Amino acid sequence: MSKLVRCITTDGLVMAAAIDSTDIVKKMQELHRTTPVITAALGRLLTGASIMGNKLKEDNASLTLRMNGGGPAGSLIAVSDSKGNVRGYAQEAGLLLMPNAKGQLDIAGAIGKEGTVTVMKDYGYGQPYCSQIPIVTGEVAEDLTAYYAISEQVPTIFCLGVHFDKLWKMDKAGGLLIQLMPAADHREIEKLEEMLKTMPPVTQMLLEGSTPEQILERTLPGFELEIFDSQEVEYRCDCSLERVERAFMTMRPEEIRGLADESGKAEVLCHFCNKKYYITQERLNELAEIQEKRQQK
Repeated sequence: MSKLVRCITTDGLVMAAAIDSTDIVKKMQELHRTTPVITAALGRLLTGASIMGNKLKEDNASLTLRMNGGGPAGSLIAVSDSKGNVRGYAQEAGLLLMPNAKGQLDIAGAIGKEGTVTVMKDYGYGQPYCSQIPIVTGEVAEDLTAYYAISEQVPTIFCLGVHFDKLWKMDKAGGLLIQLMPAADHREIEKLEEMLKTMPPVTQMLLEGSTPEQILERTLPGFELEIFDSQEVEYRCDCSLERVERAFMTMRPEEIRGLADESGKAEVLCHFCNKKYYITQERLNELAEIQEKRQQK
């Protein structure tokens, strides 16, 4: 299972989080049979969503990230609960794309740069908070960094990575978030700038055997850290037949009755886990009757 750790410096000036999301990305790849470029792109988005979702305080809160830059990958969606458990999908999971000019996976080319990043926070009450910014690079981490700078005005460093072996098998995935608190001044900024010059990629540290706690210690030398949250997180879909039926109840009675195909059943596919649900015509008629009674009140 993947692990996410959060800390704050003892002076309260810097907050950070690190995650080993390898198992999350492996599960996503297994469910959606993604090609390497989509594994890397969606894997980064899922990793970022887990860190960001884990920052939400309300138990029933959730966070949704959506990237669509007009590229051949289509929309990429990642959803996290307030614990950091995530699920997601890409419209074109089987996309094949030539490497970029550097011979690397062309994540920016897959996502595109002519579109938006949407961040929606649903706290379980009232209207969800939604913010949208233009895509900056299509590399995911830079775009989420830009979100924090533009929408939340929080100085942020976001590092996300998915690593493959020589046979293009995904072997490590992880992320790191570092944010300055409002009371931080130029001294903390200078420390972080120096740290960035020598900091290895997150996936390299994971390949070397570092745990999330050790990644935080390695990336924040000179700071005293207080670990305040360590949690196992996973790829988790919360779909159910009850949720499917609840979604049907947003439709008109005649629309509900007409959902069945020639076999006499309605088939619903969950985009997040590929599970299929079948609802009989008899049950559809029952749901339609319930909806009619509601409308008559």
